[in-house]
Amino acid sequence: MRISVSSDMDEPVARLLVAELSRRGHEVRTHGALRPGADAQWAVCSAAAARDVAEGAAEQAVVCCWTGTGASIAANKVPGVRAALCTDAATAQGARRWNDANVLALGLRLTSQALLREILDAWFAAEPSDDPEDVRNVAHVGRLDTADRTGSRHTPDA
Repeated sequence: MRISVSSDMDEPVARLLVAELSRRGHEVRTHGALRPGADAQWAVCSAAAARDVAEGAAEQAVVCCWTGTGASIAANKVPGVRAALCTDAATAQGARRWNDANVLALGLRLTSQALLREILDAWFAAEPSDDPEDVRNVAHVGRLDTADRTGSRHTPDA
């Protein structure tokens, strides 16, 4: 699988993330502090990795900053992206299953090497739900992206 990875800091856990994804057989494209000469601002590099997903250059992305919050906010501004800030394996599994998240956001501050591996295991083991309610919710999020791009106000489904 092609996965884009961004980090605003060249931290050990960010380097381990790239190595771990490669070890698992993924093709990794880096952004930010992980790519020499690239803009390492969290808003810039997170959006770049998310755009790779939205444009089909990558199937998924992992975006990182100190707390993970800014990276997830920036990624979620890209239409078609559903980024989830995950601090544990259960959240990662739920984000993939119920939200069909296509971008994983991680905080560099609290994510240990062991926790990183647990989160990745759960993320990649989970499949998006085919439960009609979950499918409707993900579709609703997609319509929010469309409404925002056209400038129209979105009316919630009845």
